[in-house]
Amino acid sequence: MDLATSVSQLNRVGKVLEKKLNYLGIETVDDLLNYYPFRYEDFSEICDIANLQEGTEVTVRAKIELIANKRSPRKRKIITEAIVNDGTDSLRIVWFGQPFITKILAVRDEVFFSGKVKNDMFGMQMVGPAYEKATNNTTHTARIVPIYSLTSGITQKQIRFLMSQVIDLSRDIKDWLPENIRDQVDVMELPEAMKAIHFPESNDELRHAERRLKFDELFLLQLRAEMIRQSIKRSTAPKIKFDEKKIKKFVRGLPFELTKDQKISAWEIIQDMEKDEPMNRLLEGDVGSGKTVVSAMALYDCVLSGYQGVLMAPTEILAFQHFQSLGALLPDLEIILLTGSKIEDRRLRIIAKSKNRRRDEAISFIKNGEVNIIIGTHSLLTDDVLFKDLGLLVVDEQHRFGVKQRKKILEKSGNKKTTPHFLSMTATPIPRSFALTVYGDLDLSIIREMPAGRKAVKTRLVDPHNREKAYGFILEQVKCGRQVFVVCSLIQEKEKATDYGLRTRVIVDKKSVLVEYEKLSKYIFPDLKVDFLHGKLKPEEKNETMAKFKNGEIDILVSTSVVEVGVDIPNASVMMIEGAENFGLAQLHQFRGRVGRSEHQSYCFLFTDSDSKSVQERLTYFEKNNSGFDVAEYDLEIRGPGEVYGTNQSGMEQLRLATMHDRDLIKIGRDVARGIDFDKYVGLKKKVEEWELNIHLE
Repeated sequence: MDLATSVSQLNRVGKVLEKKLNYLGIETVDDLLNYYPFRYEDFSEICDIANLQEGTEVTVRAKIELIANKRSPRKRKIITEAIVNDGTDSLRIVWFGQPFITKILAVRDEVFFSGKVKNDMFGMQMVGPAYEKATNNTTHTARIVPIYSLTSGITQKQIRFLMSQVIDLSRDIKDWLPENIRDQVDVMELPEAMKAIHFPESNDELRHAERRLKFDELFLLQLRAEMIRQSIKRSTAPKIKFDEKKIKKFVRGLPFELTKDQKISAWEIIQDMEKDEPMNRLLEGDVGSGKTVVSAMALYDCVLSGYQGVLMAPTEILAFQHFQSLGALLPDLEIILLTGSKIEDRRLRIIAKSKNRRRDEAISFIKNGEVNIIIGTHSLLTDDVLFKDLGLLVVDEQHRFGVKQRKKILEKSGNKKTTPHFLSMTATPIPRSFALTVYGDLDLSIIREMPAGRKAVKTRLVDPHNREKAYGFILEQVKCGRQVFVVCSLIQEKEKATDYGLRTRVIVDKKSVLVEYEKLSKYIFPDLKVDFLHGKLKPEEKNETMAKFKNGEIDILVSTSVVEVGVDIPNASVMMIEGAENFGLAQLHQFRGRVGRSEHQSYCFLFTDSDSKSVQERLTYFEKNNSGFDVAEYDLEIRGPGEVYGTNQSGMEQLRLATMHDRDLIKIGRDVARGIDFDKYVGLKKKVEEWELNIHLE
């Protein structure tokens, strides 16, 4: 037997159990060893029965004096009772619904019993303890016992029994971490850690095993980031000369004063673009902090040096928003918008009427270099879109684009000798520990300050009995000329087939857009102009609805999370969120950022029918905290990175033990990875490449 042996070859694994193990992703011995426990029960303390205390979880070693099954008079269940004695006192043991135990255990057997001690009118007892005949090598009792995630039909005892058959094969696992790095970061050898993670001899050994395996997970992310960083440094980028005179003139012409953070971020970006190695920077800022004007300065500086700039956005709504914003900031430049449904240019040079002909004209202008800035969505990734000489790629909300997508557009730059500079932007505040782990290849620029005069959005968690008051307040806001967003988590209520093959409506807790639209338009605000928006509408329909809302033709817009980013309606002063418990705090903060974009005081109302304590705590925290960075840190802490940010583009789904709270390991891993010589450590490079094959980078 070796690491590649199928689990079907293990003792007591038939076809049914093999299928269930495969469902858990366990096909080989190696898979089994890499199936870590998610928690442990410490039954290592062996206690005399005479010294037992109620509520403690302990192990007793005792001989069985009496064991028998009897039927419960009330529930007709089989109860197995045993009286055991360890020489200091007797103890009553009870199991419910497990009559087979009398065939396993017998009078005079010496047995370990591990569980919680209870006290009732008959004295001390253990109910449903784990049991195991006394030996010097236990699996389920008298030790720190591993607890695994299971699927139906598999028990903890089965998994532990299988693990005990293969645990000695952990010695065959090759340690991919060089000895000098292990010594530097003070971690145990991998075979030793793999054995201890399943069957630790002590809590101290378990801590050391977890430290090693957590470090491996985080270090791989850092090594991959460092490989990307070094690859970028080997590339040559166009040196974009800083046109100080024209950039200063641009800044003086702005109708507002740049914040200190905006100036610092812009200067960091401009300095990067002057180098002949590609910039790889993440511009991070809260909703409404002014990232767009910073990216506009970078794009303008790029164009002044004779290069093209591209801005990619994840949605058509956001792309169109950028087209309008950059058009207003840079009115003298040739700017084209290219999305699935829209082809527009600032100078109206595209004259064709049909969509296909307009696209052909736009692509021709781009390829010939007659366009300075190209704004688009995934449409820019098609093979027919080529650039003449791309100098800068800006990607907004970059966590929504996969690694391969970003790479593809960089390869379409037109100049095969240079790699364009890369600037990523996100309005989702990212805690530093997370950013250093996932975006370790990117340099960070952070805008924390909000523009002067920006009023904080007043957030309220509305009790169900105050709903009518909230509706009255919304009506007053509309009468004052303001507009309202209403966000729901579903498009419509779902249906499913009954046992009789009939279609029946399912009552769902999540609020749906179409039901909410009908309620508000017919019953709550029949005299107001109410409309709806969701992701399944055609692009033309979405654009038309947003244009109406922007022009003030709609008072209340009921929408899904499609309004999360890129929607700029300065006149909107109320964000009403139905079923707020269905969204993460980072996403709620994005919704809140859709209002408060003018001099008018704005409000965010949270509605929930949930009385869950954790939901109430989460939403109360959000109600009292306006900082996106604070909200993101809290959200990350309680929900984890996968739920908050998604993980399919970063390899974060590979984190099984490590978390963003392992800040010391994150820092150590980053410090060790930075500048590492991959020619010297060929094994590390190979390990990263193997690891990348197993993750699903888009």
